[in-house]
Amino acid sequence: MWDPFKQDVQSVLVKNEARRTSDGEIPHPELSSEKEEDDIHYLKGELFFDVILAKSHVSPRNQLFMPTHMVPFLPRATVPVVLSHGGKNWNLSYNGDYTAPKFDPQWKIFVAENHLKIGDACVFELMENCGTNLRFKVHILRPGDMPAELLELIKSRGQTIEAPICID
Repeated sequence: MWDPFKQDVQSVLVKNEARRTSDGEIPHPELSSEKEEDDIHYLKGELFFDVILAKSHVSPRNQLFMPTHMVPFLPRATVPVVLSHGGKNWNLSYNGDYTAPKFDPQWKIFVAENHLKIGDACVFELMENCGTNLRFKVHILRPGDMPAELLELIKSRGQTIEAPICID
């Protein structure tokens, strides 16, 4: 059975609004004559975190706090951060000096311009961290792009005692 939590980082396939062929297949990047930046992406083995978006991420507060496993690798200060997706960049700040580090309110512009909704998944791949600025490449997966096995895991969490929601 497929287990998304045991995948090797190099083999993680991230699809962003992939353009499927008429038979429902997604063309492999080396085999496709039409190479689009947003079709298929592979994580490059950099440090990353992922989040399934909830109401607090997309409205009305639009807040994205850093997961605890990422905080030690990021500056303990407010620094500029660039989020890259689909050939476009969004400039905001990372508030690393907060008790709970997070992106600043400009995160809501990224949410709005990318039409992010509850249930979408974002993978933030850290591409640059020089201590005075950060750059993340953001991969967005819509519920229709996620493997059925992963959707079942997401839907089943917290529904029964056997499938609790675990908080670090």
